[in-house]
This record gives sequence, structure tokens and C-alpha cells, in this order.
Amino acid sequence: MRKERGTQGVAAAPAPATGGIGSESHETLQHYYRQMAFIRAFELRAAEMYQRAKIGGYCHLNLGEEATVVGLMAALAPEDYLFTTYREHGYALARGIAAERVMAELFGKSTGVSGGWGGSMHLFDAETNLLGGYGIVGGQIPPATGAALALSYKAEPDAPTPAVMCLLGDGTTNIGAFHESLNLAAIWRLPIVYVIVNNGLGMGTSVDAASGEPDLYRRGCAYRMPGVRVDGNDVLAVREAARAALEAARKEHQPSILEAVSFRLRGHSVVDPARYRSREDTDKAREEDPLPVFRAQLIDAGALDLSSAVQIEEDAERVVSAAVEFAEESPFPSVEELFAHGYATPVPNAPRALPGDPVIAPAGVARS
Repeated sequence: MRKERGTQGVAAAPAPATGGIGSESHETLQHYYRQMAFIRAFELRAAEMYQRAKIGGYCHLNLGEEATVVGLMAALAPEDYLFTTYREHGYALARGIAAERVMAELFGKSTGVSGGWGGSMHLFDAETNLLGGYGIVGGQIPPATGAALALSYKAEPDAPTPAVMCLLGDGTTNIGAFHESLNLAAIWRLPIVYVIVNNGLGMGTSVDAASGEPDLYRRGCAYRMPGVRVDGNDVLAVREAARAALEAARKEHQPSILEAVSFRLRGHSVVDPARYRSREDTDKAREEDPLPVFRAQLIDAGALDLSSAVQIEEDAERVVSAAVEFAEESPFPSVEELFAHGYATPVPNAPRALPGDPVIAPAGVARS
């Protein structure tokens, strides 16, 4: 009988220590809570809009992962680059992209962050160096590694290099591109941090059942790549661990792995009922929900009072409601743009026919 190898009680590599809530300014703590509450409100409304058929395709939410999202983005510098999975709404918001543009993209509208072409899984914004959410599992790892290689080529002697943060889920650590990319990053000393957001489940399969080494921060050992595990429900711990990893990437071109253990509160996607989870697991996830836990910690520490917390949450709801209204009123891309953006530059014989056009145009009539 196969012996179970759960991650509970496993001694992780030491992550950078934090001074705790007491060492942070009230302004900083309130800012983090405001971001977490904003992401929660946005994702809850996104789930509602999906159920009302306003959002098509797939939709994956950051519910329960807000502390991880905010901690990681607090550590990322404006000049750093971010590659994400398809669970990326919260990262786009925390990176500073307006909620209206993100919601409009989910609606497939032309005012969206990707012009309505990407939808939920393919947010892209060059201005904030968010270089894509990727719908293919692990699809982001090779291009993120390539971006780090480009940055290393451009690096100036004795000057910090912008870093790349590449997000991936726990299941992605088992695909070939993960190992190929880590090997290249190690031998070429690339300025990249691979962040594994470990919610314990690759879709519906547990990490223990799918990984020969379930301590995912150790997966880089074969490439002599350092790794740490951090509590993904602790926004300050995530921030400090990410800061240390990014600093080593920028100054020393030291690639590394950061594993953030962060349980999602819903199924893999909006339509997943998550019946593979036990009642105990579900209750534990709700008990450790980072939003009410952080709220209570701030109130206990005197960094936030109840009325201010309620005001922050109500403000988040108002902003998200305005984003939904903006998305509703925005136009869809026109039919004439159907084949736009297929290639970065013109390509001979690229498709240009629109729906309803004849397969063979009459003589003397140009194809549209």
C-alpha cells in the first residue's frame, strides 16, 4: 500500500523573517488590506457575471489567494516583468491595471486590457510589464525564462538587472518545460524567480498523489537552485520572501524557487463544484481565509478599526460595481477586426475573409 506523504509538519527551507505587523506602518497595512478586499470583491463579482453569462470561456479566480497575490506584487518593482498562469485577475489589479479594463476584458469588450481578444485567461499589459496570462498549463515558463535571458544579455556591468517573476501552479512542476527551463536558468544564471502557488491540488489531484517530491520548493535541487516555502496566507511573509528572491535575481542573477502555500476557496474554475475536497479540507480553508484573518489581526493591533474596515470593503464594492457598468456599456470588437493581431507583422496569405464571405470571390471583387 502506498504510503501517504503529506506536507504537514515538513521542515521548509527558512524564508526571510518578518518583523510582523508591529513593525509595519498602519498606512502600509491598511493598503495591503485594501488591495486584498478589492481583489476579493472583484473575484466574487466576476463569478456572478460568469453565472449570468456575461463572461464566456473559462474563468479561474484568486479567491483565498489574496494574501499571496498582494505580497508578491508588493515585492515586484515597476521595471520587473511578470508572467502568470490563467488565474491572474488579482495580479493584474495589484499590478495597478484599472478594474474597468480588467472587467471589460473578461466581458470580451474592446476597452479591455487586451482589447477583448484575450478574455479571463489572457490578460496582457505592456505598460505594467504584465506579459500575459497563459491558458496552457506551463505555457508561461519558457517565454518567462527567455525574457530573463534577454535581460541578462542587456545587463550593464555592476548594475542591478530587472528581474522576471514567473507564476505557476503546483501541478505545473511535473511538466517537461518546467525542468528544461529551470536547467537553462541555472546554467545561464538568469534573473528569474519561479513562484509556485501551491493550493494543494492540480485541478482535482493532490500534490502528494502527483509529485514524487511533494515539497515543491525542493524541486530545484537537481539544478542547485535555492528554494523556500512560505505561508501564502501571510501577506508580509510572502512579501519578504519575494523581496529576497527578487533581490538575488537582480543583483546576482541567482534564479530561485519560491513556494507559497495558499488554498483556493473555490473549485479549479467557476464551474467546478470541487467535490474532490473533503468537508475537513473545506472547513480548514474557510477557517484560514486570509481576508478575515488579516482584518482581525489589524484590528487587534490597532492598525485598523471596524468602521474603517467596513468602509474599505464598501469602497471596493463601489469600484467593482463601476467596473461592471463600464464593461456592460463598452462595445465588442467590430467584425472587421476579426483577423487583427494574428501576427505582429503582415504575413502573406493570412486569412482575411469574414463570416458569410464567399469561398471564392467573384472576378474583379477584392476579398475583404
